[in-house]
Amino acid sequence: MTQRTVQAIRHIGFEDLGSFEAPLRDAGYRIEYVDVAERDIGALDPLGPDLLVVLGGPIGVYEDEAYPVVSTEIRLLRARLEADLPTLGICLGAQLMAAALGAKVYPGPAKEIGWSALVLSHTGELNPLAALRDVPVLHWHGDTFDLPDGCELLASTPICQNQAFARGLNVLGLQFHPEVLGARFEHWLLGHASELAAAGISPITLRGDAHRHSGRLEAAGKETLSGWLAMLPG
Repeated sequence: MTQRTVQAIRHIGFEDLGSFEAPLRDAGYRIEYVDVAERDIGALDPLGPDLLVVLGGPIGVYEDEAYPVVSTEIRLLRARLEADLPTLGICLGAQLMAAALGAKVYPGPAKEIGWSALVLSHTGELNPLAALRDVPVLHWHGDTFDLPDGCELLASTPICQNQAFARGLNVLGLQFHPEVLGARFEHWLLGHASELAAAGISPITLRGDAHRHSGRLEAAGKETLSGWLAMLPG
């Protein structure tokens, strides 16, 4: 049997697949990271991998003039989503997916950085995020997006109405971070130190919350991804 492939588009080294790597390998996927600072994203085949994951990063979808790779990724995602192939976006990845689906992406009412639970939509166990109910997840974003046409809202927070969306079984966008590993959280604090200082957010508080919540999130995140992968056709 041919091994299934997942390409993970990565914008910054420490924002990787994290806890999602294990369930992907358990489901039979071979993982390939594609670093946008090192690879020509425009040369990728949008229909090539069995699963495409677009990870987070510290740039905005509307900063395409400063960071041309944004437009390249949107074109890649538009072609893939038009073909309705399995696609997962996390934080910036979800924003790029929303843009590729024709939705507006823009600065939110406030930066949402910290640990808090989601308010899941009333779809019960049919919601692919059901395992995350009442589990504090990591939020780390300043932008938000309108819900794309034809997509279902899965989760919200008081600051950010559109935290997660799905289109059918194959397309899942997550504004929050379910993949973060507690053992590697210090990379986030160091890598985003300037942003935290500018926002007046204490790394001490974030570190303490990570210590309390990351283990539970890792277990729930793995369950969430495994469940979604099992629902994918074929």
